[in-house]
Formats: sequence, C-alpha cells, structure tokens
Amino acid sequence: MAPVAIVDDDPSVLRALRRLIHSEGYGVQTFASAGEFLEALPQGRPGCLVLDVCLDGMSGLDLQERLVADRIDLPVIFITAHDDVVTRTRIERFGAAGHLRKPIDEQPLLEAIRQAIGRAGARSP
Repeated sequence: MAPVAIVDDDPSVLRALRRLIHSEGYGVQTFASAGEFLEALPQGRPGCLVLDVCLDGMSGLDLQERLVADRIDLPVIFITAHDDVVTRTRIERFGAAGHLRKPIDEQPLLEAIRQAIGRAGARSP
C-alpha cells in the first residue's frame, strides 16, 4: 500500500499526524513545504495527501491546483484553521477528497484517509 503523505509547515503537527497515521498501520511521508513534496513526487506517488491550506511559499490550495493541472490523480484531504467560504470553495473546485478543521479530531481524519485510499485503489488498474 502506498504511504500517506503529509504536508504541513508546523513540525509539531507533522510529528503528531505521523504518529497517529503510522499507529493505524500506514506508511507515512512528511514534508514541511509544497516544494519539498513536489521534489519527492517523482520517486513515488502516495496513496493520499493530507495537506495544510496555509503554507509558507506555495499554499496547499496552489499545490492542489498544480496537481490537477499536471493531471496527477491524488486524493487530497485538506486540514485548515481557516474554514471560510472562500477556502471551502477553492478546496471543492478541484475535487478534494475532504477537508477538516484544525485542531484535528483523530477519528474523522483516519476515516477520511481510509475513504481516500479506498477510492484511489478502486481507480487503479
């Protein structure tokens, strides 16, 4: 099974999410920026991406837009402290697998990951 990738510029969030997701048996890759994630992408596509909306440099929304433009079919679950109408509209415009408000509740995140990976697996040959 492909790992779950997490992109967040807060090291404490990366550590906490890595531990949580790993405890459920998933492989986990963490990235501190969208650019770092894009550099690693050619080495293997994750099963899904847990992505912070607000990042230094390229935002999570801009990263999702780029993935769609590059035709990289990857389920994205957004996490955000800024759950406003504009953000939700942009998230939904490019077909994100879901979005959750920070602070993250563990069970809804794990369920969103299971569903995203299940949908991705159903699309794979």
